[in-house]
Amino acid sequence: MISANNVTLRLGKKALFEDVNIKFTEGNCYGLIGANGAGKSTFLKILSGQLETTTGDITITPGQRLSFLEQDHFKYDDCTVMDVVIMGNARLFEIMKEKDAIYAKEDFTDEDGIRASELEAEFAEMDGWEAESNAASLLNGLGIGTELHYATMSDLAGNEKVKILLAKALFGNPDILLLDEPTNHLDLDAIAWLEEFLIDFENTVIVVSHDRYFLNKVCTHTADIDYGKIQLYAGNYDFWYESSQLLIRQMKEANKKKEEKIKELQEFISRFSANASKSKQATSRKRALEKIELDEIKPSSRKYPYIDFRPEREIGNEVLCVEGISKTIAGEKVLDNISFIVGREDKIAFVGSNEIAKTTLFKILTGELEPDEGTFKWGVTTSQAYFPKDNTAEFDNDYTITDWLMGYSPVKDVTYVRGFLGRMLFAGEDGVKKVRVLSGGEKVRCLLSKMMISGANCLIFDEPTNHLDMESITALNEGMKKFPGVELFSCHDHQVVQTTANRIMEILPDGSLIDKITTYDEYLESDEMARKRAINTSKEVNEDKDN
Repeated sequence: MISANNVTLRLGKKALFEDVNIKFTEGNCYGLIGANGAGKSTFLKILSGQLETTTGDITITPGQRLSFLEQDHFKYDDCTVMDVVIMGNARLFEIMKEKDAIYAKEDFTDEDGIRASELEAEFAEMDGWEAESNAASLLNGLGIGTELHYATMSDLAGNEKVKILLAKALFGNPDILLLDEPTNHLDLDAIAWLEEFLIDFENTVIVVSHDRYFLNKVCTHTADIDYGKIQLYAGNYDFWYESSQLLIRQMKEANKKKEEKIKELQEFISRFSANASKSKQATSRKRALEKIELDEIKPSSRKYPYIDFRPEREIGNEVLCVEGISKTIAGEKVLDNISFIVGREDKIAFVGSNEIAKTTLFKILTGELEPDEGTFKWGVTTSQAYFPKDNTAEFDNDYTITDWLMGYSPVKDVTYVRGFLGRMLFAGEDGVKKVRVLSGGEKVRCLLSKMMISGANCLIFDEPTNHLDMESITALNEGMKKFPGVELFSCHDHQVVQTTANRIMEILPDGSLIDKITTYDEYLESDEMARKRAINTSKEVNEDKDN
């Protein structure tokens, strides 16, 4: 068990948390939710001991081991993947290194033998002989192939490092597990594996995530941070949402009845206070009026943007024809003879672990890259708007937000442009902010404003939910569902994919394509085994080619 006792954290004059008391008990998974800036990540740092409280303390059941997901992807660049994962159990890793050092000695003494014997006993007690096997199982589950298990971290891609740090946090069955955005940069297969891992995990988990489907799947409880307080609800994210909305409705209804009673008492007092025969009743009602207190209903600190993509013209029957596209990146064929035709009602989700292939295809379709082979053709009635995964180039300038968006607006009017920015929560002086200094979430909201103002009838999204808070993801999800045009998108948010897509495409590791007209959940259920076999077969083919 881990608990916060009268915890207050002040940053300057502002109290981020004030007198927080909460217990997290064994066998439960707690989803820690709240608006951007509410202090979710900060609270995890307090629980893990990385950040000191102003007042109050954190207590952990004696003897229990706490593990947390680290965010520094370069911290272990000089280490091997296997070592990094086993470091998740610091004591076990210390024993392994001390053992190795003793056995490497040329002048092995009796004292060394005694010490080695002690270490071997502790090592066996901690299931040390299974350490590498257990670490490999975690890595494989997250999609890190066996060929990378003893590679150096510096040789790996960023999304691979994310998975290895996650495996490190999960390693060794920690008693308390703290996870801050564990699904970021994970493909949908890895997320599905993590969901099952946490569902089966028997100890205490506290997780911060913007993925609603993930929270619904794994959480037994929800801890809501709002206005410096943490309110605990039994149930997952959807249960919290329904419960919190019901509570607000009940408080409003109770206040309405109280207001009606106040009005009734005030009218009686006003009417009869000067009447001698009614004076006692008027006095009695004054006392009753003084006792009535309205419930304080604080508006939530959560803010939802308004995302509404409206195409300027209706799309025709001919949308997009892709024929035999192939592309090699850094010596690897990521697209191999890809062909498909897009219909006017298609909302296509590109899923699977081949991240480079999806991004490459989108860049080809938007003219940023040329294919090595093959062609594509957009219909004459189509217009496209593109959300890139890497937006660095978009904001490498000194424009203000308003001037930046004005450059893409068909209407060169400041009021018109500010209207779109206002929908995306850029109010007042925000319009004169330089785009270069915006946060990740602010840049995403700018790009979504650009897409809205374009009036395009074909939208292409490459991981649009990265860096967004849950409220913005919810708004984007609604905007994508309502959009009457064509959408091609990749997204790690299961709920966005399931509720938006009517067609699923997966580019396999060998660059080939699976194309199904279905929902995402149906795709996973009906084709899961065949899909896995296809992936494994393609991996074996590539390995044979390498050999």
